[in-house]
Amino acid sequence: MDLIEVQQTRVPRTRAEISFGPGERPLGGGTWLFSEAQPGLTGLVDLTALGWEPVTRTDTHLVIAATCTLAELTRILPDADWAAHPLFGLCANSLLMSFKIWNIATVGGNIATALPAGAMTSLMSALDATALIWGPDDRERRMPVAEFVTGVRQTALGEGEILRAIEIPLASLRSRFAFRRIALSNLGRSGSLVIGRADAASAVVFTVTAATPAPVQLRFDGLPTAAALEHAVAGIDVFPGWYDDPHGAPDWREAVSKQFALEILAELSVSGDATEVTA
Repeated sequence: MDLIEVQQTRVPRTRAEISFGPGERPLGGGTWLFSEAQPGLTGLVDLTALGWEPVTRTDTHLVIAATCTLAELTRILPDADWAAHPLFGLCANSLLMSFKIWNIATVGGNIATALPAGAMTSLMSALDATALIWGPDDRERRMPVAEFVTGVRQTALGEGEILRAIEIPLASLRSRFAFRRIALSNLGRSGSLVIGRADAASAVVFTVTAATPAPVQLRFDGLPTAAALEHAVAGIDVFPGWYDDPHGAPDWREAVSKQFALEILAELSVSGDATEVTA
């Protein structure tokens, strides 16, 4: 779609050149930005020319640049002990995109757009990844990706801030996991996406996305009982509540998410010997 109100596109080459005037927004892949009208958008600031390395690694983290494309993400070669590496492909394929989108859409763009069915939000939340945020005057801060998305089309970004990178703990990549997703049609947007992950210390986290306005994480010191897990899922109805749109009614999303959580619990129970805990 033509963005008929856009008057200019600026291309910063250094961090010092990144700024946003009235009506300007950052541009990554632009696959969602150009998909519908953007009232009030008069300028774009193209971040792709900054030359950020798509993937880097430290002793403790795998660092994904916000401008890393989904294609580049899925081409990452895993270490032998990265049991959770298949989540990259599972979540990327949940977006059901064409090969053109696959090679242009960015990880950071998918998260910052903050749609409930944002599969990169699902992935990075489930892996307990951290968002690195750049602000004006060389300020930076970090926060969990699960808290970065605060609602439908809402994030924790402040004025003049951008999402610079996502930092995945290598320990998370070594975790056991189970994955469930459903949509109302074979090629439909996710109605519920639930990921369970058990780490080496026996901690277990269930991450619910697509069914809720923002990511929800249910944490346990070990494998919960079925009753404890059902009680935790029921609490989602209180806050933040179940999402309602043409891709799924709230009661259906609650029912399938609860079923998925119980299936994941059973799967993690069989594949590991984590300590069982009650509510």
